[in-house]
Amino acid sequence: MKRTLLAVFCLFLIQIDHSFAVSPTMGTVKKRKASATSSTVKKALASSTATPSKSPATAPSAKTRKRVVRYSPWDTPTFADSTWGDVVDGEDLTVRRAAVQALGPYNGSVVVADPNTGRILTMVNQKLALTGAYQPCSTIKLVAGLAGLSEGLIERETRLRLSRRESINLTTALAKSNNLYFANIGEKLGFDKIYHYGRLFGLGEKAGFNIEGESSGIFPEAKPKDVPLGMMTSFGESIGLTPLQLAAIVSAIANQGTLYYLQYPHNQEEVANLVPRVKRQLEISGQVPDMLPGMMGAVDFGTARRASYDANEPILGKTGTCTDSRTHLGWFGSFNQVGHNKLVVVVLLTGGRPVNGPVAAGIAGQVYKNLSQQQFFAQDRLVTPAALVQAGSR
Repeated sequence: MKRTLLAVFCLFLIQIDHSFAVSPTMGTVKKRKASATSSTVKKALASSTATPSKSPATAPSAKTRKRVVRYSPWDTPTFADSTWGDVVDGEDLTVRRAAVQALGPYNGSVVVADPNTGRILTMVNQKLALTGAYQPCSTIKLVAGLAGLSEGLIERETRLRLSRRESINLTTALAKSNNLYFANIGEKLGFDKIYHYGRLFGLGEKAGFNIEGESSGIFPEAKPKDVPLGMMTSFGESIGLTPLQLAAIVSAIANQGTLYYLQYPHNQEEVANLVPRVKRQLEISGQVPDMLPGMMGAVDFGTARRASYDANEPILGKTGTCTDSRTHLGWFGSFNQVGHNKLVVVVLLTGGRPVNGPVAAGIAGQVYKNLSQQQFFAQDRLVTPAALVQAGSR
């Protein structure tokens, strides 16, 4: 009878462990924990059917007890000098100072870009920004939402029932980063459509124009084995995103559909002669208005509340929090709606448990606040004649 009860209890543990392993809000490291737990339970089941020992169990003595070693799965530090090795001759130094001050001691990158020209104004931690292709976490929901709207699978007020008493629409799903809502979009899209829209928005290709050392990220050409489509569109599973790619995507949303090549001038002469380069036009001008309330809601009442600093200077964005095999991740892709000088700010943080999307959002908010305090958004920024011609031709 005791063996039967133990077996039933262990089966109950397996069910709990299974649900823990597949939760889309948990990262790769937690899946490892789930696997280890499952193995332990199987051993317990095996022992429950074995012939019981006649010898009474005895507690191990103090001498035989093993010391518990707490293991950290990440070797990436949470704090570091993120400016080391950066070359800043072609940057806007006002923007750089605001970004460096906001990032503080965190081990991460801040990329600030002009969404109307594609110029990168500052790139803090250039090595990470250029080569750091990490799982996009929930920032992938921006692409998934636009894909769902473009395919007619959802509208802004399309509601997904989460329980008997709760259902949500696109605005709330974006603001609160609901995994189930965007997983549902992925399952309806199918892999071919996921691939089409991912490539359309620049996944798997370099975002910059002749930027030395830039990674093209990771985007699978075939459906990854054992990865549900919903995990790709809600959590970015099997995708590697760079801060530059996210900056290009958010810029296209901010300017209503122009995907620019990002350009990073090496000196002030290149700044003066910069000509915007359009990679392609995205037919999303009809879908962007349905995305903006959710991106604004993320800052007003959702996962990015730390970004807010002034109700009269709205910020719109999307957070992302997850883990991969190397590090815990915190993402935030955003743009503001103030004055003449709209900016895109992307933050990527790496490290341990203190790292997450809300922290990244707080850093981005501080960048905007620092610039606002210097009247940056009230000034008329220098625009080259070539840039004006290019903008007028869109």
